[in-house]
Amino acid sequence: MPLRITPLTDPEPTPSSRRLAWLASDDGGVPVGSAFVRLFTKEGQDHLAELDGAVHPVERRRGAGTRLLDAAVGAARADRRRSLVAQAEAGSPGDLFLAARGFRRVLALTYARLPLADAPLDRITALAQQPHPGYTLVHWDDTVPPELARTFADSRRAMDDMPMEGTDHGTVVWDVERVVAVAETIAKRGELLHTVAALDASDGSIVGFSELVVPGDGRGDGQHYGTGVLPEHRGHGLGRWMKAESIRRARARHPGLDGLLTDTADSNAPMNAVNDALGYLPTHRAVEYQLDL
Repeated sequence: MPLRITPLTDPEPTPSSRRLAWLASDDGGVPVGSAFVRLFTKEGQDHLAELDGAVHPVERRRGAGTRLLDAAVGAARADRRRSLVAQAEAGSPGDLFLAARGFRRVLALTYARLPLADAPLDRITALAQQPHPGYTLVHWDDTVPPELARTFADSRRAMDDMPMEGTDHGTVVWDVERVVAVAETIAKRGELLHTVAALDASDGSIVGFSELVVPGDGRGDGQHYGTGVLPEHRGHGLGRWMKAESIRRARARHPGLDGLLTDTADSNAPMNAVNDALGYLPTHRAVEYQLDL
């Protein structure tokens, strides 16, 4: 089948990345597939590119995926990227496609959902209200308050040692500008960002956080963006405490919300234990692949 691969322009680069895109179409101009490559630009991840591609099911096995992949790999190499990562649902055509084209499996993920109608809300509320001596909880909506911005940015290193197995993920370098930009991006999409954070009572610094993004109308499913605790404050149950409070507040504020989604590396035993304790149920598994450029 004759194919045309057309480069596209991403109209909205972010402060931490830019994106390249290609459209595959047949000889009649009908789109059959697309590919996007995100090029991270911030220090700590400027070696990394991320691939997201798809081909219409009826058009598969006709070369569109390979042509799109060639364009993406060539662009990542031309930009001197060291690694190209991509994710596919376990056992899907994308999983098989990446494995057959030189990518190697580097990370296994489990996606889970908390159905709020069936969630153990009494137990979750009890966990949220359980005292943790030496710590207090604080919460905010959208952008972090100015008086907490610096310590919140500093607390983001809680994610630096998140289990990534063999992934060449690098280190995300956070500053106040970046945490504000992320919140502004979510707001521009019409979504709501809710954050619960744990404070060290001795000095008021943030030592952990749990972020939840909810659709603007408060319906459907919310998405956990991350829960982390600084290494020196682990072992006190703060992750479960913050996530329980996040669930409790979301349920009270958004009664029309159906569920909450999360994804966790299979090797992250502590967070998987938190999810199990709070009633999250696995929905599917995914595989992260990496091509060393």
